[in-house]
Amino acid sequence: MTRTSICRDVLMAAAALSIAANPAAAAPDACPAPVEDHIPKPPPPPLNIGPIKTLLLEYHQKYYDADLAAVFDSARKYVEQNTIQAKRPALVLDIDETSLTNWPNLLADDFGFVADGSCDVLPKGPCGFNQWILKGSAKAIEPAHKLFEAAKAKGVAVIFITGRPDSQRDITILNLDHAGYEGWTELRTRPDRDGLPTVQDYKTAERTKVEAEGYTIIANVGDQMSDIDGDHSGCRFKVPNPFYFIP
Repeated sequence: MTRTSICRDVLMAAAALSIAANPAAAAPDACPAPVEDHIPKPPPPPLNIGPIKTLLLEYHQKYYDADLAAVFDSARKYVEQNTIQAKRPALVLDIDETSLTNWPNLLADDFGFVADGSCDVLPKGPCGFNQWILKGSAKAIEPAHKLFEAAKAKGVAVIFITGRPDSQRDITILNLDHAGYEGWTELRTRPDRDGLPTVQDYKTAERTKVEAEGYTIIANVGDQMSDIDGDHSGCRFKVPNPFYFIP
């Protein structure tokens, strides 16, 4: 057994004794099982982008809202039940397709990604994503807003960690305010050049900094696995998003 293993075992034993002596310090409830969703399976090959787009539209029309609500309801219940058991509890929220919806942009671009260019003929396209962000008009995802308000009511710090760059920070703050997200604790945007290879690396590093400030992240909600994978995540809640993928 290595020295590290011995230290770990001693610390675990001490923690167990502390919990036994102080029931209020007991560990939080186990993370709930992932919520089932109705995301359609891809059609059999040979794949054609047309049928896939049709499946995505049908999913958004029929099931997306209900699937979103189910995940956020699970997250809300978990946060409400486990607030007291954590020191300086914090909830981490992603922004795009988690707290704010970019559906008008996605629809205008027919599920493609157009980074640059104007976005002035909505609901028609094309709509450059950067210009869409600068409009600051993205609306709140309502189940996310309910979770946000429930967390605040329990005294939980709400910390947004987004892949949006620092150059979009000011408009993001305005958009969050217009969408009804008032009273959050921190907003962490990504430096324009941070040298990290993936969004997951960046977000894991930011969560590490959050807990270094003395917070305990009890839950982390995002629409991409790169939002929630990695250390310092607490319970992870994956919001459905079959429309695009970010590593």
